[in-house]
Amino acid sequence: MIGMDAQQVVVGTGPVAPEDVVRVARDGCGVRLADDALAAVTGSRAVIDGLAGDDVAHYGVSTGFGALATVHIPQQDRAQLQRSLIRSHAAGAGAEVEREVVRAMMLLRLSTLATGRTGVRPETARAYAAMLDAGLTPVVHEYGSLGCSGDLAPLSHAALALMGEGDVRDARGHRRPAGEALRAHGIAPQQLAEKEGLALVNGTDGMLGMLVLALADLRRLLTVADVAAAMSVEALLGTDRVFAADLQELRPHPGQADAAANLRALLAGSAIVASHSGPEDTRVQDAYSLRCAPQVAGACRDTVEHAARVAANELASTIDNPVVLPDGRVESNGNFHGAPVGYALDFLAIACADLASISERRTDRMLDKGRSHGLPPFLAFEPGVDSGHMIAQYTQAGLVSEMKRLAVPASVDSIPSSAMQEDHVSMGWAAGLKLRRAVDALQRVLAIEILTAARALDLRAPLRPAPATAAAVASLRERVAGPGPDRYLAPEIEAAVHAVADGSLLEAAGIAM
Repeated sequence: MIGMDAQQVVVGTGPVAPEDVVRVARDGCGVRLADDALAAVTGSRAVIDGLAGDDVAHYGVSTGFGALATVHIPQQDRAQLQRSLIRSHAAGAGAEVEREVVRAMMLLRLSTLATGRTGVRPETARAYAAMLDAGLTPVVHEYGSLGCSGDLAPLSHAALALMGEGDVRDARGHRRPAGEALRAHGIAPQQLAEKEGLALVNGTDGMLGMLVLALADLRRLLTVADVAAAMSVEALLGTDRVFAADLQELRPHPGQADAAANLRALLAGSAIVASHSGPEDTRVQDAYSLRCAPQVAGACRDTVEHAARVAANELASTIDNPVVLPDGRVESNGNFHGAPVGYALDFLAIACADLASISERRTDRMLDKGRSHGLPPFLAFEPGVDSGHMIAQYTQAGLVSEMKRLAVPASVDSIPSSAMQEDHVSMGWAAGLKLRRAVDALQRVLAIEILTAARALDLRAPLRPAPATAAAVASLRERVAGPGPDRYLAPEIEAAVHAVADGSLLEAAGIAM
């Protein structure tokens, strides 16, 4: 199992926990290998050492790779074969991938090495762990993985750094030659032996790391979406009756029940809701963007839970080709295909786009004097002279439109490679990059809704919102002033984004993830 002490995540022979992925990736937590992992690695390496001089073809030991798998490699060239694999496969292009993605990817690859099913040498596994522990992050590029045969190019850039080649970012973010950085931390560059090149690159670790990080973000943002919806319901003089538990029980989706429970708690004690709940209110029902908030947010929650099950299965997997089995066989397989992870990443991008879409519709409703039930046009201080939040909604709409494009699945877009040997691929890495952009956009969309709803609630005075939503407004007001003449709006949007991102708004509202 992965365990923790005060400074390090300890990697053993069992699955890594999602929270440990986040700690290592985002918090810079160190890493070390457990004794049981080193014993398992030593055992499987003995199997590979026994095949190293064999004239019988063993994929990745005495043969070429991919479409070159039928090429026999003489014994004296087999170590060079591994180094050549890494150098040729470190062929990424484009922008640098974020540090947290690279660290997550490396931790997950180390976790597979630690299972003792890959055949690497103990010193190679220790050096890989030492790079993570020292905060050395290889420079990895956005393009290069098709999500099959593993995240080949991204993982190859990490392995290249382990060999002392290419570039890394140190713990302070400075770009340095890998060999220089390794020496500065007392880590010997590795001269890869038989099978080790394949073991370092043949995994779904990049796309899985992105999935784990996205799940951590989305669990927070789904609760933020409930806070935003509750604030908008009040701002638009909506009703909380539709969120009643007995109505939700008629359609027993667990995510819907959770979202509705949050809305009931957030709206409890609202003087604004009470102000129009009597028989004099002639409106029968609210617009869908208010009334159906728990249905949409609930479906997103259920999609997150499905994706979390996929992630848990993948975290418990040993992904390599070939693998060293407990009985000593070294067998080729197809477990590196990223389809399960790629589908989950694509599903989440669809859910993000829909959650953002319903949020944007509530924002637009608050700004339209014909639908806002008495609020000034665009919540402007002096309509005409002031434009209020008119263009904040434009920004939100632009983000939502981008998210709809990002919701187009990557996993349906297989493209053949390696002279048709690898003739069906997952595009899971691309799905992960896409989802990261969607999650960031969702956070911004929700922040704009909260910023707008807070202004609308202030304009409902002297009516008071519920204690929970009032606390959310008060927390935001520590960073953003209340209604008044037009101000430079971009910094206020960014301040709202930070309030969503750092958890302060959720803490103020008193709603747990």
